[in-house]
Amino acid sequence: MNISVVIPLLNEEESLPELFSWIEKVMTEHQFSYEVIAVDDGSKDDSWKVIQAQSKQNPNIKGIQFQRNYGKSAALQVGFEAAQGDVVITMDADLQDSPDEIPELYKMITVDGYHLVSGWKKKRYDPITKTVPTKLFNAATRYVSGINNLHDFNCGLKAYQKKVVKSIEVYGEMHRYIPVIAKWAGFDKITEKPVQHQERKYGKTKFGLERFVNGFLDLMSITFVGRYGKRPMHIFGTLGVLSFFFGILILIYLTITKTIFGVVGMTNRPIFYLGILTIIVGAQLFVAGFLGELIARNGADRNHYHISDKTNF
Repeated sequence: MNISVVIPLLNEEESLPELFSWIEKVMTEHQFSYEVIAVDDGSKDDSWKVIQAQSKQNPNIKGIQFQRNYGKSAALQVGFEAAQGDVVITMDADLQDSPDEIPELYKMITVDGYHLVSGWKKKRYDPITKTVPTKLFNAATRYVSGINNLHDFNCGLKAYQKKVVKSIEVYGEMHRYIPVIAKWAGFDKITEKPVQHQERKYGKTKFGLERFVNGFLDLMSITFVGRYGKRPMHIFGTLGVLSFFFGILILIYLTITKTIFGVVGMTNRPIFYLGILTIIVGAQLFVAGFLGELIARNGADRNHYHISDKTNF
């Protein structure tokens, strides 16, 4: 199978028939073998009935229905697990992503050899309350992740090599950082493609301002886990040792000032309590690193590494 199109959706009954028809037209014109995996994330409207009806008309359309709303990341993860195409393409169900972009995205993966291609909506039809925070979010993500060639990390229109989606895990609200997750998994051939962003035709956006707070916390989590997930002692131990020795230096300084220069009231000085505090914090950080190392060594994925290829094995 050439292409798997994974579509997470929530309450999009009005747009689904047009979207499925549009995808079918593009696939037929370019003679792609394909499947559409629509993941209904607990919709309260008739989205699931539409998916069932469309799947009867077109066997390439497949549906997965969640019992309740789990979020976009969960929908993508389940879609990735089910996908069978050599190239996996994700898009939103609100008709703001154009299926006409699929052939070029497919070429960039199969011919140009990219692991991941992310859409870049240069011209957006979103309100300023969404576009300004999005620009700040993307700038922060570029700085922290080191992926400097992406302008729009959260664009729903993306293309992946099959092995990428089978190697990564998306949960929480980390769908915004799939390029970062892919990079930490070793898939660093990442680029972007300017894509057309269309005005929302039906319904309204499902995301509020709280996503930016959650997004920042998820970015910190991904960065930490990606760098130190298998070696927590390197971060906690280093910080703990530095803090511990900083406290020791303070106490040595206070001891010298008392014994040599005769300064009295050492325990009444704020710096004394700072020294004690940094020693305690340093010891706690070191213990946290030690416990983290024990957990990592005994974790189920302690020796789980992504292997890109094998030959004559």
